[in-house]
Amino acid sequence: MNRTVRSIPSEFSTREDGDSHIIEGYFAVFNSNYEIAPGMSESIAPGAFSNTLSNDVRALINHDTTLVLGRTKANTLQLRETERGLWGRIDINPNDVDAMNLYERVKRGDVDQCSFGFNIRSQDTDIRDDGSVHWTIKDVELFEVSCCTFPAYEETNIAARAAERDDIKKRESEAWRERMKARLHNGIKSADAAEEN
Repeated sequence: MNRTVRSIPSEFSTREDGDSHIIEGYFAVFNSNYEIAPGMSESIAPGAFSNTLSNDVRALINHDTTLVLGRTKANTLQLRETERGLWGRIDINPNDVDAMNLYERVKRGDVDQCSFGFNIRSQDTDIRDDGSVHWTIKDVELFEVSCCTFPAYEETNIAARAAERDDIKKRESEAWRERMKARLHNGIKSADAAEEN
């Protein structure tokens, strides 16, 4: 699967620590169902980020790579997994007008959502009795986290999940047809054997 983006309402807070301006909160919450589209949902398993936290991850504004708020390599972005999810702290540069503007918007509550960009390394797929499909993401490669104005599943991500769902349903249908053919074939053989006896 190509690089994807997932979005959630956040629980960000702002605070000042001496001369430092800090935005912190959860970029992802474990075991919480995110609806991608009708009949398709995802959740993130605890530990999904544990193999990626040593990567060089950026904090961005609205996924814009020209608006960097912080970076793990520069120690201006700190990320860690807790029992609840992926927690992050961004140390805002007071000399960066865009970063300070975002800080004030988060402080006022005008911006209160977040997203993260990643690749899926491992996931489980659950086809439910009602025909819906749920994916549990178990391991990711994380590239960036973003504070967002309008976070949402991108059309490409929805299309990719829909194609996955359709492929699963097609394979299930083909497997069912093969089982029915085998039963029918075995039934005819059994009937022929009974007639011979």
